[in-house]
Amino acid sequence: MVEVNRPDRAERRRIGKSDPIDAYAAARAALSGRASSSPKDDTVAGIRALHNAARSAVKARTAALNQITHILVTAPETIRAKFGQLKGADRIDALARLRPAGDAVHTAVLTALKSLARRVRELTAEHQALTRALDSEVTVHNPGLRAVYGVGPDTPAQLLVTAGGNPERLRTEASFAALCGAAPVPASSGRTNRHRLSRGGDRAANAALYRIALVRMSGDPRTRDYVARQTAAGRTKKEIIRLLKRAIAREMFRCPTTTATIPNIADLRPLRQSKNITLTTAARHFGVWPATISTLERGIRRDDDLANTYRDWLTAA
Repeated sequence: MVEVNRPDRAERRRIGKSDPIDAYAAARAALSGRASSSPKDDTVAGIRALHNAARSAVKARTAALNQITHILVTAPETIRAKFGQLKGADRIDALARLRPAGDAVHTAVLTALKSLARRVRELTAEHQALTRALDSEVTVHNPGLRAVYGVGPDTPAQLLVTAGGNPERLRTEASFAALCGAAPVPASSGRTNRHRLSRGGDRAANAALYRIALVRMSGDPRTRDYVARQTAAGRTKKEIIRLLKRAIAREMFRCPTTTATIPNIADLRPLRQSKNITLTTAARHFGVWPATISTLERGIRRDDDLANTYRDWLTAA
């Protein structure tokens, strides 16, 4: 038998915050070799590292932008009048090209603004590079999850990090929904029968499901029809989003645990170019924007129905 000393308060807090007794029992079971569950492996360690680095770059960039705004609020009138009216990238570009001059106050303020603007530029480029690397890593690790409609580079990375290196630990889609904070909680009272959002689970994963729901509410025809039906039935927007997140969690659960076949779209662009058809002509035929056809050909946005119809049209053209 392995002798295990009872951990102190700090050790119990590190092991688990929810229930110190259960965490202590789990630690004893793991050390004694009686634990039945398998620990997380390191298959998503690279995705976790890239995701954390990209997220920290965004936070640092936001902090630098806020500092620029705060400095301009209290800056001398000439500086505030010149740069206070600029917005977004125009302000950053103008500040990055500064040549500080004038008295001591103007020189100090302009130097600080120039330094912060260049920091924003560097962090933007860093975040874009990390996002490309993260997108490539996620696509190789789980192409089915990356190809789901409404899923960008960040959301599948967060869901994979939440599920861990071995998603077989999650035995049912209900457990995955609870882990993501998307499991409905009964909130009935009197004659009112309803559910509310769960406040538990991984909030970052819940935010990822929320972003997917917003994208589908704006661009997915099936989701828009569903929202219209639920709105006509008297449900509020919060209730509809709760239902969508639960359905998305069910769909996302199947992606890490099963092997999905991704339709090949690499032939679409060469086929269009061989027929000397422009993006504008193809987009006008289907009643969409040229960017929609371009993202479909490059695999950035998945739409199997449009891809099949587009391929048939190109073949017959």
